[in-house]
Amino acid sequence: MHDAYEPVPILEKLPLQIDCLAAWDDWLLVGTKPGHLLLYRIKKDAGTNRFEVTLEKSNKNFSKKIQQLFVVSQYKILVSLLENNIHVHDLLTFQQITVVSKARGATLFACDLQQSSSGEAKLRMCVAVKRKIQLYYWKDRDFHELQGDFAAPDIPKSMAWCENSICVGFKRDYYLIRMDGRGTVKELFPTGKQLEPLVAPLADGKVAVGQDDLTVVLNEEGVCTQKCALNWTDIPVAMEHQPPYIIAVLPRYVEIRTLEPRLLVQSVELQRPRFITSAGSNVVYVASNHFVWRLVPISIASQIRQLLQDKQFELALQLAKMKDDSDADKRQQIHHIQNLFAFNLYCQKRFDDSMQVFAKLGTDPTHVIGLYPDLLPSDYRKQLHYPNPLPTLSGAELEKAHLALIDYLTQKRSHLVKQLNDSDPFTTSPLMEGTPTIKSRKKLLQIIDTTLLKCYLHTNVALVSPLLRLENNHCHIEESEYVLKKAHKYSELIILYEKKGLHQKALQVLLDQSTKANSPLKGHERTVQYLQRLGVENLGMIFEFSPWVLKICPEDGLKIFTEDLTEVETLPRDKVLNFLKDGFKELAIPYLEHIIYMWDETRPEFHNVLIQLYLEKVQGLMKVYLNSLPEDEIKAKSAGKEAGELGEYRNKLLSFLEVSSSYEPERLISDFPFDGLLEERALLLGRMGKHEQALFIYVHILKDTHMAEEYCHGHYDSSANGNKDVYLSLLRMYLSPPDVHFLGPIKMELCEPQANLQAALKVLQLHHSKLNTTKAINLLPANTQIREIQVFLESVLEEKAGRKRFDQVLKSLLQAEFLRVQEERIFHQQVKCVITDEKTCRVCKKKIGNRCASCEYLILLQYSVL
Repeated sequence: MHDAYEPVPILEKLPLQIDCLAAWDDWLLVGTKPGHLLLYRIKKDAGTNRFEVTLEKSNKNFSKKIQQLFVVSQYKILVSLLENNIHVHDLLTFQQITVVSKARGATLFACDLQQSSSGEAKLRMCVAVKRKIQLYYWKDRDFHELQGDFAAPDIPKSMAWCENSICVGFKRDYYLIRMDGRGTVKELFPTGKQLEPLVAPLADGKVAVGQDDLTVVLNEEGVCTQKCALNWTDIPVAMEHQPPYIIAVLPRYVEIRTLEPRLLVQSVELQRPRFITSAGSNVVYVASNHFVWRLVPISIASQIRQLLQDKQFELALQLAKMKDDSDADKRQQIHHIQNLFAFNLYCQKRFDDSMQVFAKLGTDPTHVIGLYPDLLPSDYRKQLHYPNPLPTLSGAELEKAHLALIDYLTQKRSHLVKQLNDSDPFTTSPLMEGTPTIKSRKKLLQIIDTTLLKCYLHTNVALVSPLLRLENNHCHIEESEYVLKKAHKYSELIILYEKKGLHQKALQVLLDQSTKANSPLKGHERTVQYLQRLGVENLGMIFEFSPWVLKICPEDGLKIFTEDLTEVETLPRDKVLNFLKDGFKELAIPYLEHIIYMWDETRPEFHNVLIQLYLEKVQGLMKVYLNSLPEDEIKAKSAGKEAGELGEYRNKLLSFLEVSSSYEPERLISDFPFDGLLEERALLLGRMGKHEQALFIYVHILKDTHMAEEYCHGHYDSSANGNKDVYLSLLRMYLSPPDVHFLGPIKMELCEPQANLQAALKVLQLHHSKLNTTKAINLLPANTQIREIQVFLESVLEEKAGRKRFDQVLKSLLQAEFLRVQEERIFHQQVKCVITDEKTCRVCKKKIGNRCASCEYLILLQYSVL
């Protein structure tokens, strides 16, 4: 409690009993029981709480009975209830202006003065006449009916306007009457045990309604606007609203309370007070039967000082907003009080409310973070000062406080990120004057993100990773590294290092944790994933940290260089290949196979290397294979038909030599031995265009005529000079085999090549269409039987004759089609079409003479088929 008002006697021991009061400006009207109307001038002495009271006018014959007074200073009129009728007098002379004759028998009235947006005042009045309520409005110095009368369920005892409704108190119940043209009546609640109902208007257009020692606030819909009712120490008999206070006259004293927050502010003991009235802001009169007091407000500055000592910050804020100081001083004091209020909410452990106030104030977030233990560096924390000692938090309370701080910092972070690139100066306000604040947005973001990280570690660890993965994450590296290691959150530590570009540290942690039994990073999988994302700019680091993975799991390690990711696919393949060849040669072949078959690598150097690696592998396996067999069991097998890895790799080599078109056979052929791998040499010779040497291998060394014919079938091309005579070369191999040293220094024991006339005749029979007839006959030996030559020539002539017949039929069909097209052309050219101005266009439906330009090009097309 504090002193908000000081009671000052105005009239003492008045000989006449007071029945009603009214006031405006410096004037006080007193209506007495005998019917006298007294007008006093109340003038305050400067610098004191003394008043000079002067009786300016006394009208002893005003009325026999003065029941109610209401002053409308804007219209200079006095509205009064005299002898159960409504009278209007001039406020200065007390001359009667009018009498509302229809209101005869009235027992109560209530006036409402509305201010329009243009500043014009509008006066409305409701009058209780027995069980009716009449409505009037003031115009041209008289009251006029506003709308028809409303029937009331009982005789009204108290009533007040509530914007476009009237709240009426009857003997047992309260009702709300809507001014909606229909007079809708809403029953509210009982009046309680009190003898008289009490309805008092409030400054914001609402009404205060009494129910015994409780008071509720209603809006024009009849809905209670306060969570809890005001609880008085006794039953009020009258009320007056002086924001932020509501003053109630109780049987033995005057009580002053606030609606929000609900506080008992002051109790003023007076001798049997009965009436209360107001002459405007901070001018309140209270009267008993023979005394009148004025409640003089204590200065707002004094009240604020007392309230701050009592930690009543909400009420102090309301009073600060009402001060008459300059705008700058008022803003500064309001801001200071709001900071104290927010700090006090924190000390009361109302963390969410406290953070909301700090957010609205724009208080430096570091000062808010400093309220919590162990969130700021100790050196900076020592520079912060607070109004009172901070509460000690632990357990559930600390977690609740952290959750509130998270919401606050998340909001602040979002706001700062949007302004990060702004050129406007950045300022925050201190919680206590003189405390340093952060001037840089980036530095403040760093503190906020690091604090959020610490809070998440205390409340919800699942949110740590999303925070660290943010592209604009500003966590302080050393501080974040310390808290993550302390909490053993190594997975999150890896994310921090990765986002900050500290790949060396991240990979070292992955290596250290890979062998620890209970670590979430145990194994090599996370290292593989991390290395795959590094990209070409970190190639050296990939080569540095991949070997340990390649050693323990070559298959997974190879994925570092073969995964279908952009970062992996763009690695320099020549450097990767050299790295693998130097330390992990067994992985070079699968790497080359991947880049060639999966990534369509076409550069010759990679194809050459793959062939060389295949060759080395095959030669090594071949040597082991031959050494494993007894000498008397050595038996040559077809290429690629060998058992085990030898057959597998030789098949790969043969297949690659056939399908690849990017390798360079001239460079590779010198690597192939002369004492083996003849099938592979034949393929290389064929790719070099040396068909006779290739065919010599198939025919005279491998003695496989089928492979020789397959070779010719694969290389024959009638349009290519080097390949169109490949079958002729095969025929020559059969009929005129070259010397045994035709291929060069062959290290194999070979028999002298023998002619094979039967195979040659078979070639003539099956492939005569692919042979030059003259050259083929010239190759045949002189002792060839006439019958065999005749068969060959017959086959050639039949093929030529068949071709001739086909060409003749095709010529005849083309000639027939040509004649048909000519006949159709002549038919269409014979059609005659005459176009005149009277013809109608089929597109625009206009006559040709008036046709639109857009369809001119269609005219001939339309009429050409008529």
